[in-house]
Amino acid sequence: MNIFVCLKQTFDTEEKIVVENGQVKEDGVRFVMNPYDEYAVEEAIKLRDANGGAVTVITIGPERAQEALRTALAMGADEAVHITDESLFGDEYTASTVLAAYLKDKEYDIILCGNQAVDDGSGQVAIRLAELLNIPHIGTITKLEINGSDVEAHRDAEGDLEVVGGKLPILVTAQQGLNDPRYPSLIGIRKANKKPLANPGAGDLNITADLAKKASVVETFLPAAKAGGRILEGDNEQRVKELVGLLRTEAKVL
Repeated sequence: MNIFVCLKQTFDTEEKIVVENGQVKEDGVRFVMNPYDEYAVEEAIKLRDANGGAVTVITIGPERAQEALRTALAMGADEAVHITDESLFGDEYTASTVLAAYLKDKEYDIILCGNQAVDDGSGQVAIRLAELLNIPHIGTITKLEINGSDVEAHRDAEGDLEVVGGKLPILVTAQQGLNDPRYPSLIGIRKANKKPLANPGAGDLNITADLAKKASVVETFLPAAKAGGRILEGDNEQRVKELVGLLRTEAKVL
């Protein structure tokens, strides 16, 4: 089984976000593999172990993003592709177009991605990629079963369960609950650090589409600081009257 995983390097979710001059400040920040992509990598490795074949992980990003790829290699992925050509960086449209250009001539049975990236939360790249490759897509899966060319996936549906069927080749996106990602072993880390990464550029991918961004960030800002609570004085009747008045005049929810 030929398995590809598209992943992204993102801020560590424990990091404090600092915005400076309208940009998120990256100095001294720890970057990690996008948490949702960890589920995708783990599921890919499990599929490979059960069915044979190989797992190839791909990312688009600066040099530092290779750390996410090496984490995936240390977990058990077989090969890694790092697209570092800055002319291929952009928004979700750009990323999906570049990934499709890389994958269109490859033989694959299944492509796995995280449900979304924790930095932008758009959840668009995987869906766009499936459309560009003209293959079916099942999103936010919490269980995956493959029997021959038949695919069955479970999804959360507003607290209920939705079961979706499909056929290989297919693209799926991983949600929390799909599995428990393994920790890389020390031996795996050592091997991963020595493994060469494929590094195709724009010329290798033969992209003819206009890669200019279709969307741009207008403004970046932190949420307003939360105000302290307010204690209403008086007996219950007085407090209820004051509360109703505040909900009408200040909160404007009545």
